[in-house]
Amino acid sequence: QVQLVESGGGLVQAGDSLTLSCAASGRTFMRYFMGWFRQGPGKEREFVAVISGSGGSTRYADSGKGRFTISRDNAKNTVYLQMNSLRPEDTAVYYCAAREYYSGIDSPTSYDYWGQGTQVTVSS
Repeated sequence: QVQLVESGGGLVQAGDSLTLSCAASGRTFMRYFMGWFRQGPGKEREFVAVISGSGGSTRYADSGKGRFTISRDNAKNTVYLQMNSLRPEDTAVYYCAAREYYSGIDSPTSYDYWGQGTQVTVSS
């Protein structure tokens, strides 16, 4: 069982940066791929980024490539999403999620554990 708690969301202006954090409970954090997803108003939940258990492999949705960086600190059981050059279309609730296996890594239906989400609002 893994419990996830996101933090770091807020209201920012276009072009600003923001770093989200997701703290995980449990002693097996390194076993899990950790993903970030987001859900904008009236939209389906979509993949943002994922990182392997060791942190050695990452993958990004096209929308965040070059602007977003996912990282993790296994000693702190925490995964981060650094977001630069934010745009109004990045406005969404951002969720972190955990999954043990690689298959379906960019699909929200593949993840076993979810946080409660943190709101990011980007004004123009």
